Amino acid sequence: MQIRAALPADVPALLALVRRYWEFEGIDGFDALRVELTLQRLLATPALGAAWVASAGGSLAGYLIAVHVLSIEHQGLMAEIDEFFVLPQARAQGIGAQLLAAAERALAARGCVRLQLQLGVGNAAARAFYERRGYASRSGYALLDKPLG
Repeated sequence: MQIRAALPADVPALLALVRRYWEFEGIDGFDALRVELTLQRLLATPALGAAWVASAGGSLAGYLIAVHVLSIEHQGLMAEIDEFFVLPQARAQGIGAQLLAAAERALAARGCVRLQLQLGVGNAAARAFYERRGYASRSGYALLDKPLG
């Protein structure tokens, strides 16, 4: 399994994986054209973030997308894991750990001071995965959000 930065040529395969991830998580509103254009924009504009893929034999088994956030509080550039998915048949083989480690290294090299993520409260397996790698809830804080537009 090769872990590498995603390339513009990966967009069609990435789009299929994103669809699988949204189905897996029960996320509504998948719009293939809009997702494809967003992936293309991300890959063409490194200041927005980056994506990594797990590739074997010409097909993708997983991906991780992180987007950049400039934080005054944390005094620098942060990243947030926007999406992270490994195909069910490819899990428990270390692919997710390799994707996360590659993203952490690359983001640190870009000058990111912090990496954060959102996690479904009922996803105990993912919580354990992240906790084994040093991630923890931020004491005294809860995520709030509001759709715009």
